[in-house]
Amino acid sequence: MRGSCLLNRRTELRFRQIAMLTMKSVKIKLLLCCCIALTVILLAGRASTFTVWSNRSLQRYSVTRKGYAISNFKDGQQVKLKFDINKEDSLNNRFKEIKDLETDAVFSIDDDVIFPCSSVEFAFNVWKSAPDTMVGFVPRVHWVDSSHGDNFRYGGWWSVWWMGTYSMVLSKAAFFHKKYFSLYTNEMQASIREYVTKNRNCEDIAMSFLVANATGAPAIWVKGKIFETGSTGISSLGGHNEKRTECVNRFVAEYGRMPLISTSVKAVDSRSIWFW
Repeated sequence: MRGSCLLNRRTELRFRQIAMLTMKSVKIKLLLCCCIALTVILLAGRASTFTVWSNRSLQRYSVTRKGYAISNFKDGQQVKLKFDINKEDSLNNRFKEIKDLETDAVFSIDDDVIFPCSSVEFAFNVWKSAPDTMVGFVPRVHWVDSSHGDNFRYGGWWSVWWMGTYSMVLSKAAFFHKKYFSLYTNEMQASIREYVTKNRNCEDIAMSFLVANATGAPAIWVKGKIFETGSTGISSLGGHNEKRTECVNRFVAEYGRMPLISTSVKAVDSRSIWFW
């Protein structure tokens, strides 16, 4: 899903979320969209929400590409709700360039993630201090697999916890600059996009590689309360980490080097803790 909101009267944000593929009922998916839109409306000063939809079954329902304008009952401000319906079912649709995007900050969010607005606002403030990097809530890590020469391995949350480091934040809940849409679609190696489409995985790792390669800096993990409700998504399939490891090594080969940078830094809101 794509979208944008104002965390205050002067600052515009951008929400974007991938197509909703985890729920079988299109009606339920539409209901979820409405719930997300309602949440956006309830937050004062929001601008618009864009939903990227890669399931053609939506065409059976009365949803227009132009979208809707929903009034914010607090001050009469309208929130735009738009659908971007794609014929090709590709995870690359998540990072398609948005021609009418007027904001710099993009908040990428999966449909199975729930978060309090305070966490998003804090992450946005962190992003403003480093607008060229990725700032997010879901860290992941890579490391050299000495048992397989110069190959790398991909690790999930428990690897991050055990090692105390991370090298990427997933785009399922992260901020990044809008310029990376164009870089991903128009300048990143086409072979990487083809790999993502064919394997239906790793578009988030591809974006992490892209940003790290452009900045030469690590991502920033922020502490926040988020809740993941999905149980039937791609990450729940067997052999998930092995497939992600294959992606990492494939992308390293494409770039000719490993652009990801490991770090142990975590951004924490000092207003919410006693000792810091």
